[in-house]
Amino acid sequence: MDGKQAMSLGVRLGVSALMLAVLLARAPSFDLGELVPDPSLGTLAWLGAAAGLTLVGIVLSALRWQKVLEALEIPARLPRLIRHYLAGQFVSNVLPTTIGGDVLRVSRLSRDTGETPGTFASVVLERLTGWLVLPVITIVGFAVNPGLRHLGTATRVALSLALGTLVLLVAVLLAAGSPRLGGRFAARAGWQRFVGAVHLGVDRLRRRPAAAANVLVAGFAYQLALVLAAVAAAQALGLRPAGLTALLAFFPAVLIAQVLPISMSGLGVREGAFVLFLTPLGVATDEAIALGLLLYLLNLAVSLLGAPAFAAGGRPRPSVAA
Repeated sequence: MDGKQAMSLGVRLGVSALMLAVLLARAPSFDLGELVPDPSLGTLAWLGAAAGLTLVGIVLSALRWQKVLEALEIPARLPRLIRHYLAGQFVSNVLPTTIGGDVLRVSRLSRDTGETPGTFASVVLERLTGWLVLPVITIVGFAVNPGLRHLGTATRVALSLALGTLVLLVAVLLAAGSPRLGGRFAARAGWQRFVGAVHLGVDRLRRRPAAAANVLVAGFAYQLALVLAAVAAAQALGLRPAGLTALLAFFPAVLIAQVLPISMSGLGVREGAFVLFLTPLGVATDEAIALGLLLYLLNLAVSLLGAPAFAAGGRPRPSVAA
């Protein structure tokens, strides 16, 4: 890690520590013991469900990636993609590094396929589908529970994040799919060929609506698994107001906010977002913080499953469509 990367890492760690300190100052009654609910059979079942759904989410995310690769006519077996995804999660959530898991995924799958620009495009397009799915889930949550529409700042921020994300996504897709913008890079060499690969990928998905639909179905399944994991974690902590419809509306906004590259693994940002969105529902500040930290720990624990895949490296293997 060079000096610039170390400084970036240090800044993000500092921001996370500062944000958590501010939140904990607002909740002087917070006790770390709240992260370990009473070990009743029901609580353990909810925690097991949350961890299991988090792992299912990773599998579904790898499936979404495979559907994008199929649309780009790049064959890859799902078990191999799951290993790459777990290794990427390990890098992103466990190792103190500024090199993201997506970079690792591109690097390792590129060695499998020999299609570096196409692989890069597949990861970009896979991520972009989330920026469509998450706002839609938020809108559905508000539609099925009208009471959530009148929570003041919480409602306004969640809807603003959803609508702003949709507008940004449309702008990015129009730019990437435009022959005059993204298309001008399609035949170029060097780093510009990666931008061109994204353009060709968008164009291919536009021309193959069935393939695009498969990607979106896998994307919805993945994000809904994460919402259900959050519901299970909330139930393990006894947060009855944080039910399914509430988290359908607000948890996607939490996921959108926590990807901002200002903290380490979303620490501080995620907990602050839960405080903003859940306290109007009657959830105490310390309970909202506990939910954010519990989800972080569950994700960290599941990410540790990627350690063997990361340690094994990305040795190339023949990649045949599943």
